[in-house]
Amino acid sequence: MTKTAAIIGGGVIGGGWAARFLLMGWDVRVFDPDPEAERKIGEVLDNARRSLPGLSDVSMPNEGQLSYHDEISDAVSGASWVQESVPERLDLKQKVYAQLMEAVADDAIIGSSTSGFKPSELQEGLSRPGLVMVAHPFNPVYLLPVIELVPTAKNSPEIVARAKEILTEVGMKPIEIKKEMDAHVADRLLEAVWREALWLVSDGIATTEEIDDIMRFGFGLRWAQMGLFETYRVAGGEAGMKHFMAQFGPCLKWPWTKLMDVPDFTDELVDLIADQSDAQSGHMSIRELERTRDDNLVAMMRALKGRDWGAGALLNQQDKRLGQPVVDITKPITTLATAIPVDWLDYNGHMTESRYLDAFARSTDRFMEIIGCDADYIATGGSYFTAETHIRHIDEAHLGQRICVETQCLLGKGKKMHLFHSMYEGDRLLATGEQVFLHVSLETRRPSAPADHIEARLVEIAEAHAKLPGPEGVGRAIKVS
Repeated sequence: MTKTAAIIGGGVIGGGWAARFLLMGWDVRVFDPDPEAERKIGEVLDNARRSLPGLSDVSMPNEGQLSYHDEISDAVSGASWVQESVPERLDLKQKVYAQLMEAVADDAIIGSSTSGFKPSELQEGLSRPGLVMVAHPFNPVYLLPVIELVPTAKNSPEIVARAKEILTEVGMKPIEIKKEMDAHVADRLLEAVWREALWLVSDGIATTEEIDDIMRFGFGLRWAQMGLFETYRVAGGEAGMKHFMAQFGPCLKWPWTKLMDVPDFTDELVDLIADQSDAQSGHMSIRELERTRDDNLVAMMRALKGRDWGAGALLNQQDKRLGQPVVDITKPITTLATAIPVDWLDYNGHMTESRYLDAFARSTDRFMEIIGCDADYIATGGSYFTAETHIRHIDEAHLGQRICVETQCLLGKGKKMHLFHSMYEGDRLLATGEQVFLHVSLETRRPSAPADHIEARLVEIAEAHAKLPGPEGVGRAIKVS
């Protein structure tokens, strides 16, 4: 059954929420009186459609239905999740919540994107305060998964658990903050770095670009995959965190920081920072910067995915939740369904040739799982090795396109397995990959007979596929005219 989310306020954050829910298969209803809201959200969606699917190695849900509404009551009708992302004015937010109380269902969850207000302030005076909690995201919401979930005692454990379940379902990482406080956790950490950075620019020690370079070429890379405390644990060496604390703890008393003070926000300081920022990246439009940011995030998160670490481990868990297509051996088997991510592209702007082999290799791995040659079986000492591969590049594939690979088993008997992969975008054939494999003993590294249940399943599929038309191009060699 399709689920519905309502987005109240369609700015940068609200648009990101709309994209996250919509691309994860939810219907999305938007309320925003801004006459430009549809255009602005449309531009956010364009960026999300080219980036978010690239994080998944399986087929994502079909996109939900998006609609815009002139009344809050219409937008929240039937919504199980309502996300408020109106400007950071408490009086405005409380006015919105008063209207929501008259319209939302008793089992709806109302999350606020506020970065500063406490949930108790949002709940004050409401008829059903237990529906409201802080669900503070990070920009871009459609890529960055962490959510600061801040409830109060008025939120039941059941509604908090359901909020976590929904956020997890759409690929996010909810972190329940144990006690409410101004600005929650992340923005307090960011504020500390921001204050120091303002002083460093104000005092003429470093420019905005130099400070950004120190972060992105230095500790920012460590933080991206280990965070703060795990990074410092490693810095402590074999003795661990206690050694690090003992060694560097006294530094906290040294007069390094101006953390509890900020430079005066004079016109001169504002102009200085703005001019340096313009010199640093003013040659790019905001949309170009957003796309560059998104491409870099996808590439880094996919790298972490390969290591099953940090944000990458979360993405692998999400792929498992999304699952694999149902296997029907009466037709070619869909062994891969994914979108082309940025790290699959070459200098010509289309899918690089090595990734075709990678895609077909993944398809083979999936086919091996289907016949029972999975990780558990391989651990017993048997597997299939590739003996020969022939790939035909037929049409171009570009960033964000959703592709699938259909696999036919042409031979499955004894030690041999012969597969033919066809890669499509919709009905458009992009490439084919023909491969021959030998079952091998991992102990002797020589061909060997597969286990009986492996061969039986392989023969079953091969016999079913023998009734299908033979794929065009089987046995094709390179033709030189």
